[in-house]
Amino acid sequence: MYLSQDIKPISYLKAKTADVINSVNENQRTIIITQNGEAKAVVQDIKSYENLQNSLNLLKLIIQSENDIDNNHTIEQDKMFSELEKKLF
Repeated sequence: MYLSQDIKPISYLKAKTADVINSVNENQRTIIITQNGEAKAVVQDIKSYENLQNSLNLLKLIIQSENDIDNNHTIEQDKMFSELEKKLF
């Protein structure tokens, strides 16, 4: 992150909204918008946002799986496939 380029005041966003949108889409770099000197919002291209959401969802699944293992909520692989086959056929 290049702080001098990636942090902009809200007045910059108001004056150059189209430029900001084009920039994040071309560079795939997030821009932080400040208001009264405090970070208040993030502008990000949709592809990066989708990738971030997918990564977070994957991490949630990993955590849930680890919790299931820790709590002994598991079944044997053969049993799982057998149950799946019964439901599918």
